[in-house]
Amino acid sequence: MSDMGPSFGGGMSSFMFSVVPILVIVVFAIVIVRMVMSGARYVKNASTPQESVCAKVVAKRMDVRHYTNQHNHGSGAIHTSNSSRTYYYITLEFDNGDRKEYLDVKNLYGLVVEGDTGYAAVQGEWIVAFERSAG
Repeated sequence: MSDMGPSFGGGMSSFMFSVVPILVIVVFAIVIVRMVMSGARYVKNASTPQESVCAKVVAKRMDVRHYTNQHNHGSGAIHTSNSSRTYYYITLEFDNGDRKEYLDVKNLYGLVVEGDTGYAAVQGEWIVAFERSAG
């Protein structure tokens, strides 16, 4: 039998076997890097000393993130679960006019109102307390 040239899909098959593993490794590396960066950010914020600053609450916002997970139970049935997580942020304005947004890690979002002035305890990128001034 004579060779009539490459068989159909032969070139595509070798392409898939070389590119797909690279893509899987890249996606895996991105996930690992994000996890490490998130952990490093947490450690940095947790190890930063708290400071008390006089400030005014000038803005509040929510960031809702949705997640979808699919689980294969082995019997061919695929179970999909949806979840979401809401992150709350409070923006403070300081006496010098500077503004900075902080992640609310102590559930202060519902306790402060835009326009409140007082002393905020901040720790890195987190707001951990707010004591409203009288008056």
